[in-house]
Amino acid sequence: MPRRAVVVKVGSSTLVDPRGRLRRARLDGIAADVAGAVEGGARVCVVSSGAIALGLGTLSRSERPTRVAELQAAAAIGQGVLMRAWQRALERHRLPAAQVLLTAAEVRQRASYVNVRATLDTLLRWGVTPVVNENDSTATDEITFGDNDALAAQVAVLLDARLLVLLTDQDGLYTRDPRLPGAELVSEVADQTLLRTLEVGGSGSSWGSGGMRSKVVAAAMASAGGVATVIANGGTPGTVAAAVRDDRVGTRFLANAHGLSSYKLWIRYGRPSAGQIDVDAGARRAVERDGASLLPVGMTAVHGRFQAGDAVEIVGPDGVTFAKGLTDRGANELRSALGSRGQEPAIHRDQLVLLQDDA
Repeated sequence: MPRRAVVVKVGSSTLVDPRGRLRRARLDGIAADVAGAVEGGARVCVVSSGAIALGLGTLSRSERPTRVAELQAAAAIGQGVLMRAWQRALERHRLPAAQVLLTAAEVRQRASYVNVRATLDTLLRWGVTPVVNENDSTATDEITFGDNDALAAQVAVLLDARLLVLLTDQDGLYTRDPRLPGAELVSEVADQTLLRTLEVGGSGSSWGSGGMRSKVVAAAMASAGGVATVIANGGTPGTVAAAVRDDRVGTRFLANAHGLSSYKLWIRYGRPSAGQIDVDAGARRAVERDGASLLPVGMTAVHGRFQAGDAVEIVGPDGVTFAKGLTDRGANELRSALGSRGQEPAIHRDQLVLLQDDA
């Protein structure tokens, strides 16, 4: 049985300097770490940002635009530059590389989600290093992952990876902004309760779209799928190698020992919610405690316009979303069935996933 994969996400600020030029020494160092991990028996998949930043640098533009068309044009220019740089860096270690461009729409459909997993598995089995990026030149605001931290977490989950490494320009997660006095590096996050006590900022670099908050969210997503995550400094030589060896580096988020199945994870993270179903206390108890299907008798309201098979959030009487699932019927039909005592479920338990606090 092949070893579980390692996913390494490299951010724009790690690869590209403020003038839009490739940081070749850093890329070469990360590529050497990847090669060392592969030589040691690991299967490594890279998720790389930097296309937009390199495209803007090629045009000598110093600021990231806000218009979608300009961002897509910059991505179209920079993606080739980015991929050639990765190919050259990995070829120095006799590692072939393959470009894989994804859109969120491909992850939201179960058939294409499975196909993406099969393609990445095949490349890894062939000894090829996939270099994954979002297809920024065609994606729209409505069908994006949001940032490559979320994309990397999705890739780690669908590959059932053992480790996700998120490289950034900080040494890891701090108790507060590391530029402020009293900030301390958090070496390990065992559960999500710790995160409520931290001051995690949301802004990223001038080039990137993410920030520490997006990395924490990505780590939580990966943890729910049974994937450990390390957030560490991509500018420090040997960071990836240390993380792969399980040495103490950066901030490690432990994997949830009771990770969800890939199908339930796809429901939770791969499908956007198209609506909402409000339920009473009895229905919440039946779904949450007894593992029952959601029946119309416990539903109190239906919000949104959705069809059978769409994902919806399930909200308890306290207003808190506690589950998500794929509906057996559309919104209008469910509205007509509110409170009825029929046994045909609104959402079957096999299509339900609970949103536990510690996931």
